[in-house]
Amino acid sequence: MREMNYGPLVPVEMWPGVPATLVIKYSTAVRILGDSAHFPADPSVWQKTVPSDIPIMPMIEYRPNAIRTSGAEHARYRSVLNHALAGIDLNSVRTAVESSAVPIVNTFCRDGRADVLSQYALPLVFSVFCQILGCPPEIGERVAKASAAMFDGVDTETVNTMMGEALMALVTLKRTHPGDDVTTRMMQHPAQLTDEEMVHQLVLLFAAGVEPPVNLIGNTLLLMLTDSRFTTGEHGLPLSTRSALEERLATDPPMANYCITYPRQPILVEGVWLPANQPVIISMAACNTDPEINTGEYLDNGWNLAFSTGDHACPAQARPYGLLLAQDVIDHLLDTLPELALAVPPAELVWRPGPFHRALSALPVVFPPTAPLPV
Repeated sequence: MREMNYGPLVPVEMWPGVPATLVIKYSTAVRILGDSAHFPADPSVWQKTVPSDIPIMPMIEYRPNAIRTSGAEHARYRSVLNHALAGIDLNSVRTAVESSAVPIVNTFCRDGRADVLSQYALPLVFSVFCQILGCPPEIGERVAKASAAMFDGVDTETVNTMMGEALMALVTLKRTHPGDDVTTRMMQHPAQLTDEEMVHQLVLLFAAGVEPPVNLIGNTLLLMLTDSRFTTGEHGLPLSTRSALEERLATDPPMANYCITYPRQPILVEGVWLPANQPVIISMAACNTDPEINTGEYLDNGWNLAFSTGDHACPAQARPYGLLLAQDVIDHLLDTLPELALAVPPAELVWRPGPFHRALSALPVVFPPTAPLPV
């Protein structure tokens, strides 16, 4: 096999026949993500040059929301999100995890085995997130199906129809029945978003608020179940769940490749000319392991790109929520089923396909059967 050596910028195809550039050096990624004037996130011009029905399109196409716009339009949507997310009460998140986790665990605790992704992490994260958004379960179930289809690359038209109809139902509901929730706060912001704009902000929130946390939980549990540092550790004191989460964010982030930008004009970066309006994708997984930045010390590291950086970074108000959610979901499971163990050798685990996420298809575990907990 011929060895191929690349510098910080690697030519790739984000889909067969769709060229892009993958950034694998940390400092180069930070430079690009911090320069939205030259590297805007709006894909409108590029989108006209590729087939509209490629399965990854729902993940990357233009939407009037904070992740796919630039300039004043982006600032407007970003202010709405910041305002809505700032109202999240972290104490209520912990309460929501505790109250939702028990009935979920009770569905499989007698069996002695489970797939903790599909049977525990996904329904629990989704339940908590819907409570934060003010989304009732019946609408949430419709959104869940559409969101999974989006990440797995189901055709664009089907995904957008499923997602749009479900989220418009939520918007209609909250217009008439406001509450103390993220959706209502977005509606009440002085920007006065239209129903269509509301739907597209909610697409972003569901895409960011469910799949990545579930992936992070799965990847972190895998580390904790297979690495003795998290079961025994020095002097019999295992490392904490928070330590495992911080390490996974740096070494195996739930979104491996994303943060896509589109240069306004040809631009020279690291000796390479990047074409105008062609996708530049940041490999958070590669950049986080760049030896120039990765010291092997992960707790409270402020450098990992799992939450991105620059104008389009994950809002600061959302980061404590995401970390607390993942930590509480994992801790509740391990407290309830302390003898939890991986059911298969790690090499037999299957990773889901897709160019963007780092996600297990399943995480099968075994444990001594236990009686249901009181609800």
